[in-house]
Amino acid sequence: MAENTAAETGGRSLRPLSRMMPFLLRYRLQIALALTALIVASVATLIVPLAVRSIIDYGFSTANADVVDQYFAMMLGVVFLLAVSSATRFYYVMWLGEKIVADVRDVLFEHLLKLSPAFYETQKTGEVVSRLIADTALIKSAFSSTASIALRNAVMLVGAVLMMTVTSPKLSGLAGLAIPLVVLPLVTYGRRVRKLSRAAQDSLAASAAFAQERLSAITTVQSNVQEANTNGEFARATLFAFSVAAQRTLARAVLTAAIIFVALGAIVGLLWFGAQEVMNGNLSAGVLSQFVIYAILAASSLGQLSEVWGEIQQAAGAAERISELLDKRPEITSPGNPAVLLSPLKGEVKFDGVTFNYPTRPEARALKSLSFVAKPGEVTAIVGPSGAGKTTLFALIQRFYDPVTGRVLIDGTDIKALDPLDLRKHIAVVPQETIIFSGSVLDNIRFGFPGASRDDAMAAAQAARADEFALKLPKGFETEVGERGVTLSGGQRQRIAIARAILRNAPILLLDEATSALDAESEALVQEALEKLTANRTTLVVAHRLATVRNADRILVFDGGKLVAQGTHSQLVKANALYAKLAKLQFSAPST
Repeated sequence: MAENTAAETGGRSLRPLSRMMPFLLRYRLQIALALTALIVASVATLIVPLAVRSIIDYGFSTANADVVDQYFAMMLGVVFLLAVSSATRFYYVMWLGEKIVADVRDVLFEHLLKLSPAFYETQKTGEVVSRLIADTALIKSAFSSTASIALRNAVMLVGAVLMMTVTSPKLSGLAGLAIPLVVLPLVTYGRRVRKLSRAAQDSLAASAAFAQERLSAITTVQSNVQEANTNGEFARATLFAFSVAAQRTLARAVLTAAIIFVALGAIVGLLWFGAQEVMNGNLSAGVLSQFVIYAILAASSLGQLSEVWGEIQQAAGAAERISELLDKRPEITSPGNPAVLLSPLKGEVKFDGVTFNYPTRPEARALKSLSFVAKPGEVTAIVGPSGAGKTTLFALIQRFYDPVTGRVLIDGTDIKALDPLDLRKHIAVVPQETIIFSGSVLDNIRFGFPGASRDDAMAAAQAARADEFALKLPKGFETEVGERGVTLSGGQRQRIAIARAILRNAPILLLDEATSALDAESEALVQEALEKLTANRTTLVVAHRLATVRNADRILVFDGGKLVAQGTHSQLVKANALYAKLAKLQFSAPST
């Protein structure tokens, strides 16, 4: 019973690699060429002992010089064939490995882009990137160099065993007694190697995630003088990763030593027995030499298989981690037959009894029985204390999440009936925390609409007053801004985000504290641009500074996830205590 369990476990250990087979089977021609070259190289190698046997049995006397010359000439031809076929096999196997890992990375990255924000609430981005880069590199090894070595030695092992049997059935029978001794450590240590390989990859991913998180916030680390502590934490993480990797390496080393000792020990025993047979006249020296060479080839192949077995187990662990990501299903998906928004889109946004909580905080309601309508052509402002649920509205409108109860509708259509990609094409967003990507200023403005002409992008930049700083940069709009826009100020980044929204020219506009990072002069200029931008659009504005929204068509006051009041600025100052309190804090006297 225990043996069956072990066998089943060993069989399952490589199952994650089968997930990668569809990527391999796309390239059947290259596989066929690689296998053909592999077989030719193996046959060429297996021919050599036959020539050695004949040379030994014929002897090296001058009477047989012509025959010996012919055999040596034949061996030279075999060596040439071996060289050409080995090179061909190497090229195609390595090509397959590189192509497969490129395909896997493309598919995995495409899948990661489709996963809902809820996934990234609990998953560290650095660990995901580690799986995308480091784990796929291990897959490449499994399908290139490791696969090449494994296939070549597997074919050589089978061929050598067959030739051993043909050469001397008696000696082959004795060699067969050693096979269980070779298989046992493969089964026993194979499972341990795979388990440790998975642990090593997990610890490596954890250290990569830690490093990425700290380096992306390097100014925060340095301003708090936490370089030493951060370095110490990373050192502990890498030390743990090293200790797990060292255990994996030790297990592989023990496995390799066991296989080599058993295999070569068996050859020594067979050579001793064969020598007795030669001395007793039951076997020729040439036959024994031929058998020993085949036995060495078999043992060598078995030894190399034991070495690459650990690498294959390691790749299986990586494939398992990749499969876990591929098996993650986006929580937000398009329905089978999605509805289509009418064109031209009016842009009415309606919340109908919406209750919502974030997946990671099921006990805390972010919104409670929320109902309101944002009408086309109007500016609807959303105000309230921090944590009142204001930004959550924007996440629901873009369908990053679905309500627990209730509906969000655009022009009367429940957005759950729409393809999320089609929905988001009709929405432009200026977030409070502007994300800038590495590239030029112009690249970042075009991010929301890559197909826009340069003239349109420049017009959007002028409308957002981004040209005022961009033209002063060393290369103007072609200036590289660095990762996350580290060379730009907060106000400059925000103006790029506004230009990006202007360029999208979407009928629904979401502004989340769009001018919070601007100075007073820039804010006045951008506010003027935003007033032009909001014309004839459905605009929702989240604001903490009431001065920026006092002229809004409608102001919604939120508190604790509830809509507690709505109206114009002057109405709310008189009718709502919370709004009046906020206004009193921000203005010298409540406006009437």
